[in-house]
Amino acid sequence: MADETVYDKNLSLDEIVFENRNKDYGAYDLRHNYSRILTKAFLIGAAIFILLALSPLIYLTIKNLTKPPKQEVKADLVNILEDQPIIEEVKEKEPPPPPPPPKEEPKVEVIQNVVPEPKSAPKVETPPPPISVQVKTNTGLISQEGVKTPSYTPPPPPPSTGTKAATVEVAKPKPAVTDEVYTEVEQQADFPGGINGFRSKFQDNFDSSVMNGDEGSLKTEVTFVVERDGSITQVKATGSNSDFNREAERAIKAVKTKWTPAKINGQAVRYRFRLPVTMNFE
Repeated sequence: MADETVYDKNLSLDEIVFENRNKDYGAYDLRHNYSRILTKAFLIGAAIFILLALSPLIYLTIKNLTKPPKQEVKADLVNILEDQPIIEEVKEKEPPPPPPPPKEEPKVEVIQNVVPEPKSAPKVETPPPPISVQVKTNTGLISQEGVKTPSYTPPPPPPSTGTKAATVEVAKPKPAVTDEVYTEVEQQADFPGGINGFRSKFQDNFDSSVMNGDEGSLKTEVTFVVERDGSITQVKATGSNSDFNREAERAIKAVKTKWTPAKINGQAVRYRFRLPVTMNFE
């Protein structure tokens, strides 16, 4: 009986490992052909590397073989003539222009207002008619036409002496009262207690419970019209928070104290008032 633990010296390691096993299994075939496959892969890789390394040289060689032959061009030297320098003509200096004539200042005609001295009108003396004419005149109760003397003409008024004549101020007619809303007036609308009193009443009327309390700082501008009787109309708040705007409008309308209306030329007019409002909610 042969001893199974004794192996033939000519057996390889793979044959010893796969003895009494299915050698058709892939691992035996892979290990049996491993050296041959590795050699083949090395040769193929080396060939590809050499081909890639020599590809630029092959490309240049093919390009040199296919390029057209060089054409020789004869280039004969030609004597180059130097450009003659251009001599500029010396220009004679022109005489400086004559100075401009002095400007004559416009003459201002001064008119002196001379007041003529008043002179009494000279007496015109007419000689009496001759005696021959006096004899022919009839005396009696019948009115007769006498000798006409030249009428007296008063002297013209003196010219202006340059003094200003007394000006008579004419009262300007007061403008008719209209429904126009003014933004610029002579006397602005005023609230009893001033603007701080109005702000105090506004804060008393403002109900902060309508807000959530976490809005932080809110700003708005409330515009309203102070009517001629001191009442408030056309209240409008323009801000980013609609709830804050509505409550600000309600608080303004709740102030029932009347204003002193604005005036132009002493007449009460409608005036648009702007009130910026800033409140902090924490």
